[in-house]
Amino acid sequence: MDFVVATFNANSVRARMPIILRFLEERPPDVLCLQETKVRDAEFPREPFEEAGYHVVFRGRKAHAGVAIAARRPPEDVSFGLDDGEEPDEARLIRATCDGVPVVNTYVPQGRSVDSEHFRYKLRWLGRMRGYFERHFPPEEPLIWCGDLNVAPTPLDVHDPKRLIDHVDFHPDVREAFASVVEWGFVDVFRKHHPEGGRYTYYDYRVRGAVERGIGWRVDHILATEPLAARCVDSFIDVEYRLMERPSDHTYLVAVFSL
Repeated sequence: MDFVVATFNANSVRARMPIILRFLEERPPDVLCLQETKVRDAEFPREPFEEAGYHVVFRGRKAHAGVAIAARRPPEDVSFGLDDGEEPDEARLIRATCDGVPVVNTYVPQGRSVDSEHFRYKLRWLGRMRGYFERHFPPEEPLIWCGDLNVAPTPLDVHDPKRLIDHVDFHPDVREAFASVVEWGFVDVFRKHHPEGGRYTYYDYRVRGAVERGIGWRVDHILATEPLAARCVDSFIDVEYRLMERPSDHTYLVAVFSL
């Protein structure tokens, strides 16, 4: 059977419900991972997901961060946050087993500027992710890590790599930190199917005609361990939803696995 996973930085789940519900109807995934939901748990719009036939688990805070997983079948083994004794940062990491596959959905800190403590926190956060995977999973078993990871890993993933070399999402230090996590045992399943550049998941609101002009970033990712990546039969970015009325500045990334 096909197992379809999608990830989407909603930039406010409540503001983006029409686009989310349309996606669930038109491209119904088995699992949808959301980031930057920007809503406290008591105010999360659970009912529209349930009416659309999805079970949803979430952890958030007002106007900042927030993650959720919506799945056709009830997610199991749900947990939140990093568990290494430091600040867990629960609104940035949610883990669940969906259809027998562990899924870790994260919203990696953006970093603000390379000379700030926020950037140093981002680098530490990625290092903590490597430790998280080492503690909880063997790379020889199926696992998905996805979300807005706020890293463009290669020059293919940004529209102007020379000019943006010192950006917090493309700086050599953050790319190195991200590569260390990937080297634990992950495969970039989108890049497996699309070795070419020029395909992006994020288009800045402030850039006029960004989608049409190809001025974007690929900072949202679906990564899988080798046994699962070998079963990935397709992966694509659906730019259509970035062009709709009141869109997020991100769009959907989808991966299809044959289980």
